[in-house]
Amino acid sequence: MTAVPLPDGYSYGPWHDGPDPLAPPADLRDALEEIGQDVMAGASPRAALEEMLRRGTNRTAGLDELTRRLWQRRSQIQRRNNLDGTLQEVQRLLQEALDAERRELFPDPDDEARFREAQLDALPPGTAAAVNELANYDWRSEQGRENYQQIRDLLGQELMESRFQGMKQALQNAGPEDVERINEMLGDLNDLLEAHARGAEDIQQRFEDFMGKHGEFFPEDPRTVEELIDALAERSAAAQRMLNSMSAEQRAELAELTQQAFGDPRLAQQLSRLDSQLQAARPGEDWTGSARFRGNNPLGMGEGAQAMQDLAELDALAEQLGQSYPGARLEDIDLEALERQLGKDAGVDARRLAELERELRRQGLFERAADGSLRLSPKALRRLGETVLSDIVNALRGKTGERETESAGAAGEREPTGASRPWRFGDMQPWDVPRTIRNAVLRSVSVGERQVRLDVEDVEVVETEHRSRAAVALLVDTSWSMVSEGRWLPMKRTALALHQLISTRFRNDALQLITFGRYAQSMELPELVGLEGAWEQGTNAHHGLLLAGQHLRRHPDAQPVVLMVTDGEPTAHLEPDGEAVFDYPPQPRTLHKTLSEVDRLAKLGASISVFRLGDDPRLTSFVDLIARRSGGRVVAPDLDGLGAAVVGDYLRTRR
Repeated sequence: MTAVPLPDGYSYGPWHDGPDPLAPPADLRDALEEIGQDVMAGASPRAALEEMLRRGTNRTAGLDELTRRLWQRRSQIQRRNNLDGTLQEVQRLLQEALDAERRELFPDPDDEARFREAQLDALPPGTAAAVNELANYDWRSEQGRENYQQIRDLLGQELMESRFQGMKQALQNAGPEDVERINEMLGDLNDLLEAHARGAEDIQQRFEDFMGKHGEFFPEDPRTVEELIDALAERSAAAQRMLNSMSAEQRAELAELTQQAFGDPRLAQQLSRLDSQLQAARPGEDWTGSARFRGNNPLGMGEGAQAMQDLAELDALAEQLGQSYPGARLEDIDLEALERQLGKDAGVDARRLAELERELRRQGLFERAADGSLRLSPKALRRLGETVLSDIVNALRGKTGERETESAGAAGEREPTGASRPWRFGDMQPWDVPRTIRNAVLRSVSVGERQVRLDVEDVEVVETEHRSRAAVALLVDTSWSMVSEGRWLPMKRTALALHQLISTRFRNDALQLITFGRYAQSMELPELVGLEGAWEQGTNAHHGLLLAGQHLRRHPDAQPVVLMVTDGEPTAHLEPDGEAVFDYPPQPRTLHKTLSEVDRLAKLGASISVFRLGDDPRLTSFVDLIARRSGGRVVAPDLDGLGAAVVGDYLRTRR
C-alpha cells in the first residue's frame, strides 16, 4: 500500500510498529467473571487473577493447558526417537560397501583379489575402526567406493549440522573446495573467539570483517560477537547434551568416526577447538545435561542436537508459563518459540492472556485498599454486577420488573411514558427532540420559509411519571454454615446483582447491605465482595434487624423493603452494652429480642421477605413466624435460584 498524502503534511499508510491502534479492545467479560467468582469465594484479587491466567477462559486456553501441551510434546520427542541414527546409517553404508566389494573380487582368480579379501576379512569388528582402516583402501567396486565416500560426506554433514543448524542441506553436494572453505571459516571463527577472550579492542571490526567474509554460514544474522557466541553456544551445548545421552561405546564410536568427516581430520579438530572456546565463553549453558530417548526413530547427529535444543526450549517455555519466579509477567513468554513448538494457536492464546492481564491492570479494574491490599475497583464491580444481573434477569424468564406509578407528581424517579405534549412554561421534562424538529419543519414549510427556524411553539416535552422511592435493607447471613454448606458465593452474587439493579435502574432507592454473624454490620459492596468466611459461632439476626431499622428510619419518605437471606435460626442477640450473647439451642431471650425487632419494623410499614436456605425444622418454624408477624413471606429457593428469588421479590414488593 502506498501512503496517501493529506493536507497540512499528514499522510496515512500501513501500520508497522506495535499493536494495531484500531484493533477492538480486549473482551474482559469472561476474565472478569472468572476473577469475580474467585474473589467472592474468598480468594484475594491477586490470587484470583493468577488463577484465571492459569485456568484460561471460555475462549482462551490457560497457562496450565499450554504447559500440559509442552510436556506432552517433550514426552513425544523422547518416546519416539533414539540418538544412534548416524551410527546406524554408517553401519548400513559400510556393510553395503563390503558386500559389493566382495562380489567384485570373488570371480577374480589372481592372488591380489585373495589378498584384498583377506584385508576385508581382517577388518576390526567396530564400525569406526573399520571405517578408519579403510581410509587408504583402493576399492575395486564402484558401489563400494561411492558408499565409502557417502560415509565421509555423511559424517561431515552431520558433524557440521550438529553445530550449525541448516548446514546439512547446504553441504549435500559438497566438493573439496567447499570443505576447504568450511575449514577456513572455522579457523577464522576460532581466531575471532580467541581475540574476544583476550579482550581485543577492535573486536567489533574483526567481527564485521568475519561476517563480511563468512556471513553465508550464519542465517541468524548476528549483529555483534556476543550474539554470535550466544547462538553458537546454544547449539554446541545441545550437541554436547546429545553425546552425554549416548552410551560410552556410542560416544567413542562417533568420536573416532568424525576423524573421517569429509576425509579431512582438520574439521573435527577445528570443531573441538570451537567447543572448548564456547564452553569457556558461556559456562552458564547446560553442558552436562542429558536426556533419555527410548523410541525407534533413529536421529542423526544434527537431528539429535536439534532434539536436545527443542527439549531445552520446551523447558524454558515451561518455566516462563509457570510464572513462579520474582517479577514474572506474561510478556516474558517467548511467543516465537511457543509457536515453533506448539503451533500458531498456542501463540494466539498466550497473546490473549498477556493482553487480558495488561488490560485488567491498565483499565483500572484493581485498586489498592487503605491497608495496601489489592481489591476489585468500583468499575470492576459494576462490570461484574452487569454480568450477574444479566444471568438473573434471564432466570426470571423475561419479567421486566417495571413498577406501577404510586403518586404522579410526587418527588421521585421519572420514567418516560412514551407520550409527549406541547411545552408549557415551568415544565422541567426533557424535550422530545424528533417531534420538536418535525413540528419546526412542518411549520416552516407551511408558511413558505426556505429555512427551518425553531420556535417555542414547536417544542414538545416527554411525558413522564414519578416513581416511588424505596429504602431497601438486604440482610445476609455470614455465619460459618454459609461457608461450609457452599452458600457463600450465591449469597455474594445475590448482593452484587441487587446492588447493580438498584444503582442503575432504580437510582433513587437507598440500599443498605447488612451482614450478620456473631455481630452484624453495615457494609459497602467492595467489602462484602471481598469478605472472607471466618469461623465464629452465632447468627445474630437481632443485631441485623436493628441496623435495618436504623436505615429505614433515615429514609422516612421511602417505601421500606427488608430482605433477609439466612440458613439458621437466631442463636445470638445484642445486649444493651453492645456485647453479643450466643447460645445453642437459642435462648428464649434471643428469640424474644429478635421478634421484638421484627415488630418494630412492621410498625414502620416493612414486610420482611425471608429467603430460607436449608430445611432445618426449627429454622422453618421461626422464619414462618417472622413472615406472619411482619406481613411478609418466606421463599425457599435452591442455591442457583437465590439471586433470581431476591431480585424478583424486590421488584414484586416495589410494585
